[in-house]
Amino acid sequence: MTKTITISDNTWDKIKDQVSTEETKSYKNYVIVRTYSAGVFVGILAERDGKEVKLQKARRLWYWDGAASLSQLAVDGVSKPENCKFPCEVEEIILTEAIEILPCSDTAQQSIRKVKVWEE
Repeated sequence: MTKTITISDNTWDKIKDQVSTEETKSYKNYVIVRTYSAGVFVGILAERDGKEVKLQKARRLWYWDGAASLSQLAVDGVSKPENCKFPCEVEEIILTEAIEILPCSDTAQQSIRKVKVWEE
């Protein structure tokens, strides 16, 4: 949708942002979870019982670029999203053997969530 705005006799076409409200919403318990053998995941922490973690709206972080470590990824997000390989989001996943849980900053969350789905 295009909206025309007139300011001081100049006209600009403002293209409506394609990002939906859901995509820009910040989740309170958005975390990165590193497991013993299943890899690294990101999502909303729904439950935790010892080493068992339930995530909602979860994605596997198969490969990331633009962050030196998971700690930096949780704080800063990715600076090279075009190189990242994050497959599609699943509604829910239960991870056993969680060995690290890192809360994500709002900046990191937005950065990670904007990475396009990697498919083959």
